[in-house]
Amino acid sequence: MIRRTKRSEFIGRRKTKPLKPAAAALMDQLLPQLKLDTAKPAPAELTTLFNGADSVFLEIGFGSGEHLLQRAEANPAVGFIGVEPFVNGLSQALVKIDAAKPGNIRLHDDDAGALLDWLPAGSLGRVFLLYPDPWPKFKHWKRRFVSQRNLDRIERALKPGGLFLFASDIEHYVGWTLNQCHDHQSFRWVASRANDWSQTEGGAFDGWPGTRYEAKAIRAGRQPSYLTFERVE
Repeated sequence: MIRRTKRSEFIGRRKTKPLKPAAAALMDQLLPQLKLDTAKPAPAELTTLFNGADSVFLEIGFGSGEHLLQRAEANPAVGFIGVEPFVNGLSQALVKIDAAKPGNIRLHDDDAGALLDWLPAGSLGRVFLLYPDPWPKFKHWKRRFVSQRNLDRIERALKPGGLFLFASDIEHYVGWTLNQCHDHQSFRWVASRANDWSQTEGGAFDGWPGTRYEAKAIRAGRQPSYLTFERVE
């Protein structure tokens, strides 16, 4: 079922099956502790949300949180903001976070575009968009997260030289993203070879822990692609 709300640009399902009691309890108890209060002005220095972290990274649509958590544990000096409006995925991530207690994760459970608008300009070192919904039907392409409007938002939030990292196993969405970033002209594709977009070996990002979406794609015989774009001045 597709839902639209006045307060959010998010399109898609918020929830499928009922939550288990333990997960529901974390939604009530842990999420309020980690959730960003976007009703208030953003801090001038985003790192203050993480006790003076060296940098802040953002993951848009983190699913059940395995990539977000592994990155946070491997990089304790970096603050991580994770966005996930889908309640079932968010609840699964909270179970992992509660067990690991990394201390450098904050969460946003609504529209990523609104969060990007809230963030201070030039406050992010990296933005991850990993295996987003491809909206494969032509009439739905306008719903894809990668768009000129959202690239404007990412550009504003990224520091000069910051990175936008995109992964997908849908060939057409990979091509779409390359074209959108090329047309935007504020992003330089960082590629080590001409066919970099089509390679998995050596093509995944530094410190890549893998995700369940990637494993699912490989099992289905689909080739994941990894694109890195640098925000240029």
